[in-house]
Amino acid sequence: MFDHLGFGVTDYAASKSFFLQALEPLGVSIVMEGEHGLGIGSKGKPSLWLFQTPSKPLPMHIAFTAETRQQVEDFYRAALAAGGKDNGAPGLRAHYHPNYYGAFVIGPDGHNIEAVCHRPEA
Repeated sequence: MFDHLGFGVTDYAASKSFFLQALEPLGVSIVMEGEHGLGIGSKGKPSLWLFQTPSKPLPMHIAFTAETRQQVEDFYRAALAAGGKDNGAPGLRAHYHPNYYGAFVIGPDGHNIEAVCHRPEA
């Protein structure tokens, strides 16, 4: 349904560093950057836009697709190393569906950032 998502961040440099490090295991990187902010994505297409804002945004929940459960675990470790706060270690969330494998961290502006794999264990 979504083509891309954009939101303001209170510390552009810290958020840029956090998202690039946390999402690197999912195969995303900077696609473009300029006066309108930072576009992060894969295959040359920005899916996430960050831009500097003077006011703290309301917290959101943002879930990123992982192709494997290992990517979820790698995301979680990378996000914590980037300064994220634990909000749910990697594991099954069977109350969503039997193969829902996700991990959650709180990012620099209080957003609940998730990586999720919907595939059964290999």
